[in-house]
Amino acid sequence: MRKFSVRQLAIAAVVGALYAMLTLLSSVFGIAFGPVQFRLSEALCVLPFFFPETAWGLFAGCWVANLISPYGPLDMVVGSLATLLAGLWTARCRSRYFVPLPPVVCNAILVGAVIAWQQSGSVDAFLPAFALNAMSVGLGEAVVCFGLGLLLLRAVEKIPGLSGKNRKI
Repeated sequence: MRKFSVRQLAIAAVVGALYAMLTLLSSVFGIAFGPVQFRLSEALCVLPFFFPETAWGLFAGCWVANLISPYGPLDMVVGSLATLLAGLWTARCRSRYFVPLPPVVCNAILVGAVIAWQQSGSVDAFLPAFALNAMSVGLGEAVVCFGLGLLLLRAVEKIPGLSGKNRKI
């Protein structure tokens, strides 16, 4: 198992807290949960590109935020694992143009499935519900990650000494 420094743990904790807070703020406006999601917090999912340890902070922040999810424990587990998987995948990206893609794909598939499972009520209705929810969740995720996320990447790169892997984007 990889050991993290105190600095890395602190960065991951701050990002996790920001994720939870921004999701709760998004829920006030009714855009954090449901088939169409524009979680402001998802912009943070690009940070593992510079700081791989933030994948774990994002996971923890998502789990805390999903405590109020209308989809219950299933969203707490699957939604949070989608964020962790996206963060770990993002940390492996080589180009900034692909950095927003892992959160979009992971959330479209996994969160789309959670919502479809809750909505469908039967096995026959699951696939059409999944297709619709995967598209709507993926679209909202793409807007946030490609829009706000790429802006965040640019801002992090411009702060001297902050970009964790010293990657150029």
